[in-house]
This record gives sequence, C-alpha cells and structure tokens, in this order.
Amino acid sequence: MRKKFLALSLAVIVSAAQVMTVSASKQEQLQQQQAAQAETSAQLDNAKAEIDDLETKKNQITGEIDDLDAQLVVTMASVENLKNEIAEKQTEIETTQEKLAQSQAEEDEQYELMKKRIQFLYESGGDNGWAALLLEGKDLSSILNQAEYTQKLYKYDRECLQEYMDLVQQVTDYSNQLADEKADLEASEAEQEAQQQSLEAMLEQKKAVSDDYENQIADLNDMAAQYNAVLAEQNAKIQQIQEEIAAEEAARKAEEARQAAEAAEAARRAEAARQAAAEAAASSAANNTTTADNTLSSTGSSTTTTTPSNGGSSYDDSSSSDTSSSDDSSSSSSTGSATGSAIVSYATQFIGNPYVWGGTSLTNGADCSGFIMSVYAHFGYDLPHSSSALRGVGRGVSYAEAQPGDIICYSGHVAIYIGGGAIVHASNERDGIKISSNAAYTTILAVRRVV
Repeated sequence: MRKKFLALSLAVIVSAAQVMTVSASKQEQLQQQQAAQAETSAQLDNAKAEIDDLETKKNQITGEIDDLDAQLVVTMASVENLKNEIAEKQTEIETTQEKLAQSQAEEDEQYELMKKRIQFLYESGGDNGWAALLLEGKDLSSILNQAEYTQKLYKYDRECLQEYMDLVQQVTDYSNQLADEKADLEASEAEQEAQQQSLEAMLEQKKAVSDDYENQIADLNDMAAQYNAVLAEQNAKIQQIQEEIAAEEAARKAEEARQAAEAAEAARRAEAARQAAAEAAASSAANNTTTADNTLSSTGSSTTTTTPSNGGSSYDDSSSSDTSSSDDSSSSSSTGSATGSAIVSYATQFIGNPYVWGGTSLTNGADCSGFIMSVYAHFGYDLPHSSSALRGVGRGVSYAEAQPGDIICYSGHVAIYIGGGAIVHASNERDGIKISSNAAYTTILAVRRVV
C-alpha cells in the first residue's frame, strides 16, 4: 500500500514538472518579447529625437532663408537705384559733352575772327603801316588814337581767348568728374549685382538643405509609424503570452489541487484498508465472547494530513532612458579707441592701391566695405564686411554734422569722410583706392559715427 502511495505522489510531481516546463518556456518567450519591445521603444525614441533635431535645424534654416530673402530684396532695390543713377549720370555726361562741343565750336569761330583781325592789324598797323601814317602827315593825336585802338583790339582778343579757354577747361573738368562719379556708381552696381548673385546662390543652397531636412523628417516619420506598429504587435504578443502564462498557472494549480485530492483520497483508503485488516486479525484471534469487546477496545483512529505545496514565478522587466542636450552659443565683438583724424591719416596711406571685389587687403586689394573694415580693424574696431550692414554701426548723424572719420553710406557703396566735402574710398577697378572731392556725388543714405 505504501508503494502505491509513493507511485501516486511521483505521478503528481512529474505532472507538475511538465506544467512548470511549459510555464518556464512561456516565461522565456515573455522575456524575449519584452526585450524586443524595449529595443523597439529605444529605436522609436531615437527616431523621435532625430525628428526633433531635424525640425530645429529646419526652423533655423527657414529663418536664415527669410533673412536672405530680406537682404536680397534690399540688394535688388539698390541695384535698381544704382542703374537709375547711372542713367542720370550718363544723361548729364551727354549734356556736358554737347556743351563742350558747342563751346569748342564757338571757340573755333572766335579764333578765326581773331586771326582775321590780327592779320588786318599787322597788315595795316605793322612797320610799313606806321610809316604810312607818318608819311601821310597825320598828326600825333591821330597816330595815338590809332595805336590805342589797336591795343584795345589786342586786349579784347586776348580776353576772349582766355575766357573761352577757361570755359572749355571747366566743362572738361566737369565732364571728367561726371565720368569718375559714373565709374564709382558702376563699381557699386557691380558689387551689388555680385552680392545679389551670391545671395541667390545661398538661397538655393539653403532651400535645398531645407528640402533635404523635409525628406529626412518624412522618412523618419514613416519609420516611427513602423516602430509604433511593431510595438503594437509586440504589446499584443506580450499580453497573449501573459494570458497564456496565467491560464497555464491556473491549470497547474487546478491540476495540483486535483492530484493532491486524489493522493489524499488514496491515503485515506489505504489507511481504512489497514485498519480493516487489523480489525480482521483481532477478530480471528478472539476465541471467547470477549473477542467483540477486545475488538471494540482495540479499535482506534488516526488521521493523516497531506499539505500540498505549489509555487509560481513572475517576470518584470522595465527600462528607462534619459537623454538631454544643451546648446551654448556666445558672441564676441571687439571695440577700440581712436580719433577721426587718426583714421583718415591711416586710410589715406593706401591711396593708389588696387580695388578688388570681396577683398580686405589694404595693400593687395579691397572693395569699399573691405577697405573700411580693415582701416577700422587697425584701431581695434570690429565692423562688418557689408556696405548695407555698415549703415547700422555706430550712431547716425546728419551729413551737415559729418566729421573726419565718419562713414558715408550710399546705395551699394561706402566711404570715409575726410572733411571739406571730400571722401577716401575703394572706388573701382580703374582708380582703386582714391580721394573724391564731392562726397555728395550721389544720394547719401546715412552717415555713421563709430569713433
């Protein structure tokens, strides 16, 4: 009977072990699914972080595109304004040339008349002419009158000639001045057109980068959607496995309870059989009437209690991630101290050096804004390399208040005021760095005082 009880107990243990093996397999699946879920969640977080980073970069470059658009509008307006001023200068030049041609024609006419008068005077008032006057017996008064008349003609011709020579010289000088001013305007126009082309190229480049960011964001959004779909599948699978584990655990407990009940019942039956056998043996040993009493007195009861044990297992997997980023930016600017006269004295040392668009070298070549930037840098001032940006440096004053060292700002051009209505500037490729006597040769947009 004891062997039968042991066999039943072993069967319960083997059955429980089989259920535990199945449960352990499910736990491994659950752990694998949770690990895969954690990896997918990390990949999704990385994709979201990349999307946020690209969105930040896209917003930044969108702001840069807006700034470039604004600069391009200003530059295009400057180019158009310079074209109009160049056209006006050309009209003035043509008008001046017409006046010069007219003056030269008048000069030629007066010169021909003067030659005829001189010829007449020499023919009638030369050595033979004076002799004829004396031989004719004219009195001294007539001779003096004739001489005075001749002297007046000489003086009149000389004054007329000098007057027309002065006029021609004035017209020629003015024509040359207009040509110089036109050349300056054309240099400014070329600089602004080059800046316009540069801005347009930068705009195209930044728009291409913005489009690339947009495409990357779209791809990452698609990837994030796929990760979300995978996470949903993994969550469903994890839930399914957990439900299966719970069902198996319930079945295992129910099976353990059933088997424990069967074992208890078998033990009870074995004990009852043992007691019955004992009673039968006692009954057969009794030979007297006292057998029944002996049997009753010897009858006893015993109770055996079997306490089944069961156990379970659980799995908990959690992960967390924390990412942070910080951006630090700093800007610095340098300032110096100098006098306007010192700046003018230093700037005029480089007169005659070449003009080079985009250059900043005071000796090897600079454009108008590069010239001013390098001159002021010598005194410790950090100014921008842009004619439009220079309109915002220092503080503004009127042209009537301009002092040596002030920056004169035109449309697409800048210069340093040296006093007396004159400027020093990187003019154009033909003249290089030079002094111009008329600071107001074109419209002055601003006068900025830095020192």
